[in-house]
Amino acid sequence: MIRRISRAVRVGDVTIGAGSPVSIQSMTNTYTRDVDQTVKQIEALVDAGCEIVRLAVPDSASAQALGIIKKRVKIPVVADIHYDYRLALESLKAGADKLRLNPGNIGGADKVKAVAREAASRGVPIRVGVNSGSLEKDLFAKYGGVTPEALVESALRSVEILENQSFKDIVIAVKSSDVTLSVSAYELLAKHTDYPFHVGITEAGTVYGGSIKSAVGIGAVLSRGLGDTIRVSLTGDPLEEVRCAREILQSLGLRRFGVELVSCPTCGRTSIDLIGLAERIEAYCKDIKTPLKVAVMGCVVNGPGESKDADIGVTGGDGKGVIFKKGEIFATMKEDELFPAFVQELEKMVGVT
Repeated sequence: MIRRISRAVRVGDVTIGAGSPVSIQSMTNTYTRDVDQTVKQIEALVDAGCEIVRLAVPDSASAQALGIIKKRVKIPVVADIHYDYRLALESLKAGADKLRLNPGNIGGADKVKAVAREAASRGVPIRVGVNSGSLEKDLFAKYGGVTPEALVESALRSVEILENQSFKDIVIAVKSSDVTLSVSAYELLAKHTDYPFHVGITEAGTVYGGSIKSAVGIGAVLSRGLGDTIRVSLTGDPLEEVRCAREILQSLGLRRFGVELVSCPTCGRTSIDLIGLAERIEAYCKDIKTPLKVAVMGCVVNGPGESKDADIGVTGGDGKGVIFKKGEIFATMKEDELFPAFVQELEKMVGVT
């Protein structure tokens, strides 16, 4: 795909836009004022592959805690601000690497100016976040509801408020829980600005349904060459957001994260415990960082031939197991020896001794 050319925005040590790798974000669901629990969750998110983390800042205690948290983690920290511009100022002074706010709901031009001035002095960008659920009443009336045009006008209205303060270190999001609406909104927004895009499907749902909806929506936007950073929004453990985001990016070839597993769906030709084998291999490979393609196939039809691009793969049947590499059979053994033999060979490939 040809990615849209957007301007660069720095968030801590991560660059969003300008052709940089699409970065992965998540948001803690701990109380921010609970420093130890929040730090613990952020560290787990980082281990899972999160590159930017957002914290809710609903009060002054949370803003102060953000400053302490910032010193204890090795990842850019974003302050999520609503309604009270003073919390944005406190978060900036505490060391936030980025603000997420809607300039239209923090109390007027003077307060926006104060936030923009402080952010500019510290080199901190602002994400303008527009959601379908918080669309301004006049735009809702103008367009007869939530539409791509309404979301885009809302976003550009907020951007204009910041630009009037000579602030242009901006990232934009136009999110909805409606997939087709979101995709259309990002497509339309791309015609009006070169600011980088934060892409997501808001309120996507629980881990299973929400992951599917997010993969469809975020994937559709990214496949059009749009999007510079993503956040999968799930009702559940935020670690699942990061795992889903990684799969989305890897499936589109935008990033490589360790092992990509491909496996066939099984059919009446399968005479090996393919499901159990695939689950064991997936579990074993989840912490491997080396970019590899691993295939788990159930018969000779979908074996080495169909998976010849895999770095390593397994198949078998009738009590026999086969390991193949790049479509060529490497070794044959009994089925019950297949998994340990695969592990041994994979460890050689990734340099485990």
